[in-house]
Amino acid sequence: MNFITEPGRIWLPGEDGKVLAEVTFPLDERGVAQIDHTFVDGSLRGQGVAGQLLQALAAHLRSEGIKASPVCSYALSWFQKHPDQQDLLA
Repeated sequence: MNFITEPGRIWLPGEDGKVLAEVTFPLDERGVAQIDHTFVDGSLRGQGVAGQLLQALAAHLRSEGIKASPVCSYALSWFQKHPDQQDLLA
């Protein structure tokens, strides 16, 4: 998947430019990424795209030295299922 990384957002565009998947993570006043939204279009659900988004996010945060605070339910669940990524949590 060719995710696009922008400040506070990683997303996957469709051929028409429509957002097919995204995770948003604005930084709070402490510089902690608040993972507040995960979305996957219905056409891609069940294919592991949300997990790939969170893996891309984890790699991005680690490379930037940024800690995270998952707020959305999917991100909370993902971090619980991936103890190897717990070091990213604020």
